Amino acid sequence: MIGRTALSLALAVGTAVATPSFAQDAPYQREARQVLERVVGFRTAAGHAQVPAMVGYLTGVLRAGGVSAADIVTIPHGETVALLVRVPGQDASARPILLSSHMDVVDARPEDWQRSPYTLIEENGYFFGRGTTDNKTGVVSLVSTVLRLTADGHRPRRTLVFAFVGDEETEMKTTELIAAHDWVRTAEYAINTDAGGGNLSDDGKPLYYGVQGAEKTYVDFQLVTTNPGGHSSRPRADNAIYDLARAIGRIEQHRFEVRWNALTRSYLGTIAPVVAGQVGDALRRFAANPDDREAADILWRVPEYVGTTRTTCVATMLEAGHAPNALPQRATATVNCRLFPGDTVADVRRALGEVIGNPAIRVETLGKPEPSPVSEPRADVMEAIARSIHARYPGVPITPYLESGGTDGKVYRTAGIPTWATSGAFMKDSEMFAHGLDERIPVKAFYDALEHIHDLAVALGRE
Repeated sequence: MIGRTALSLALAVGTAVATPSFAQDAPYQREARQVLERVVGFRTAAGHAQVPAMVGYLTGVLRAGGVSAADIVTIPHGETVALLVRVPGQDASARPILLSSHMDVVDARPEDWQRSPYTLIEENGYFFGRGTTDNKTGVVSLVSTVLRLTADGHRPRRTLVFAFVGDEETEMKTTELIAAHDWVRTAEYAINTDAGGGNLSDDGKPLYYGVQGAEKTYVDFQLVTTNPGGHSSRPRADNAIYDLARAIGRIEQHRFEVRWNALTRSYLGTIAPVVAGQVGDALRRFAANPDDREAADILWRVPEYVGTTRTTCVATMLEAGHAPNALPQRATATVNCRLFPGDTVADVRRALGEVIGNPAIRVETLGKPEPSPVSEPRADVMEAIARSIHARYPGVPITPYLESGGTDGKVYRTAGIPTWATSGAFMKDSEMFAHGLDERIPVKAFYDALEHIHDLAVALGRE
């Protein structure tokens, strides 16, 4: 649970007016854009073995920028690899700080996109390309920060370790290897660039800025039903596809119990004043009284907030049958669940079985899901984030929040490294295309992210 003192770090709502965009012609900004163009060009999705090539490129950029070979480490794992870069601190007794991003992406098929997904295209105020949002802007922010610190001869009091993860979108094994590395395992905390950011209204007004301090547990379940099958000219009542379809329909209609903690109530209460209409009213009411069932029901219908108020499960993949003229002998569905802190995998699996109500359908847990601890807000970190954000967006409210999605921050937290995610980027809901077609990031958001991560490295490195 988040204490009252920690929660008081959420800043009061003020008049939030974005300052003009930073000039984009400084040498480090031009260099950062070039790096973004190159890294978007690497198809770093699983199965394409392009992460090592991207690491080779980044290593060359860092070495050319003056980073010592002794301060660069690669950690190979299968077809991928992780990269660690160190900016040594002056105080050998001070615990290091970790800053992290991931290099891999969800794959994009060029034939589905309006533009080439692996070519950076600047158009209408956006950078288009796979990974521009998730998470190659974060990668470039870290690289740019290391280069700026090196060029300035900056020596932080604490050692800063910059981690570049190779498989966040799949296994997160390189994240585990990073967390166990000698440079990282004693880190006092981590800053993750893969979440946290500002929300803009449709007309571009900054509404609030969220700092991710917790994540829901990610788990995939597979529903499996089997059948003797037979000839399609002789239909039978116990068709595996129909049985599975009925099970999915029941899951679609199911609502898990409402959940909350101090962090989620603080977050919803902070953003309620800047959300219009019935939804804003429901946010306010829920934050004040989470037993308000009507408010919870309204939020259940809003994709942006349903995950903050309960565990969610949704069907994401189907596979069935073996021939068009045969009754199906097997049908499976993948159901992806995001568990609210405190809900267990065993409890949700049991609940799905009860909802389905058909013992012939097996509910199997895929992989080895692990819960992620909550990282309570820390004063010096939150204050540094606030100073950086308010330098560009004065008065915007800042609040910790629970991530409905997942990042490799959970690996760091599980390893005992408190982690807060903050990207520095402000975007509209309508601009979020991570994992989807024609992914993009506003040009201003990219340059804001560069400043934000540099701000934090300087400020936190001297604490």
